[in-house]
Amino acid sequence: MSERFERVTIVGVGLIGGSLGLALCERGLCSRVVGVGHRQASMDRALETGAVHEATLDLAEGVKGADLVVLSTAVSLIGELGEKAVPYLKAGCIVSDVGSTKSEVVRRMESRLVGTGVHFVGAHPIAGSEKRGIDVARSDLFVGTVCVLTPTPATDADALRQLADLWSAVGARVSTLSPEEHDAVLARTSHLPHLAAVTLIHMLQGRDTAFVGTGLRDTTRVASGDVDIWCDIILTNREAILDAMGDFDSRLSGLRRVVEAGDREGLAALLAAARERRRDLWPDASPEP
Repeated sequence: MSERFERVTIVGVGLIGGSLGLALCERGLCSRVVGVGHRQASMDRALETGAVHEATLDLAEGVKGADLVVLSTAVSLIGELGEKAVPYLKAGCIVSDVGSTKSEVVRRMESRLVGTGVHFVGAHPIAGSEKRGIDVARSDLFVGTVCVLTPTPATDADALRQLADLWSAVGARVSTLSPEEHDAVLARTSHLPHLAAVTLIHMLQGRDTAFVGTGLRDTTRVASGDVDIWCDIILTNREAILDAMGDFDSRLSGLRRVVEAGDREGLAALLAAARERRRDLWPDASPEP
């Protein structure tokens, strides 16, 4: 990093926020990490694990004097908490988030920050698991992952650079997309796959459950994710997800026609193309037998 933040406040010290705090502390990327939460037990645990240097339940107190505030809560709370924090932020402070959808949050925060001297840069580290909470946080969670920054014409160039440097310093590869592009891409790569996994689980009937194997287990792992978090994600990205669903329906219908026709050559071509594309995406992944 060309420069480091002196004081970083993380609002929501769970898996993502806690992992970021651990990474910042272990790598010496800032002088002080402050955690803000709504349960004292979680804050105590964040202190015990070394994810933060100090912790508070008071949002105003936690963000005062911060050079960077990272909103690491459920998507539905990011805008609300960000707006509540604004009166207590110093000029020049950078506010960011880690939400899985971007358009709604970026619009709301940029509108609120006009004329305040505070900068907002949307971010989404594509990392984590179906588990949540500070106890599953890891300092190396972001190593080798992608963090998407979502600048707009209103984004301060220096703030964008500083945030890109920070995410690079904790091990992520930084990419940039507009908020709308981000939401369209994630609808296909994350949100629709989650709903597909949910649908596969719901299809299981009666005796089916006695014959499930590791293939179905691995395919549907994400369906174990937190219900509230996923409701927030899906409902804040409805249009992009519906577009992806339309494309999926069309492709599934095409596959159905091939199967109905008993077209072995067409079926083999589709299966082979999918296999090769998956190999391109994950060259080190073990092939299915």
